[in-house]
Amino acid sequence: MGCHDTMQMSAESLIERLARFPAILRSAVMWMPDEDVRWKPDLRMWSILEIICHLADEEVEDFRTRLRLTLECPGEDWPPINPEQAAIDRAYNTQHMDQALRRFLDERLASVAWLRSLPEDTDWTTEKRHPRFPTMHAGSLLAAWVAHDLLHIRQIAKRQYQLTQRDAEGFDLGYAGDPPS
Repeated sequence: MGCHDTMQMSAESLIERLARFPAILRSAVMWMPDEDVRWKPDLRMWSILEIICHLADEEVEDFRTRLRLTLECPGEDWPPINPEQAAIDRAYNTQHMDQALRRFLDERLASVAWLRSLPEDTDWTTEKRHPRFPTMHAGSLLAAWVAHDLLHIRQIAKRQYQLTQRDAEGFDLGYAGDPPS
């Protein structure tokens, strides 16, 4: 098995992780009351609802679009994105949680369908030069997509921990173990 075959096998595993993530995300947030998904420990941090809206936008405007462009037109510029400004301009924290989650789930289904439609001999070593990052391979972008999911599930867990701290004010959570970082 050559290096290209190994990269293809890794791509299949990464695509499967992208396909499984919606179940993790849904189970992490679907039980939460509306006031908790909108809560922020301070104004600089995102609420859980804002994280979900961000994931939906990134699905469409960042990862799927940029990976497609990298594979199909590596010399073409990526469309600009500004996630922090999008949260403000699109009023993420005023949206409805069910709709935001549904949008992410629908877009992830579309992403996974597109990824699974790629030919077996997709060249994951295709390079994209980016002004802010070192030269990136399509495979690195796919792996970053999976890692992005995981970073945000960690952020959601942290926000839920902070909600527990808020609701147990005056009591110690130390017996639970180390807080999420």
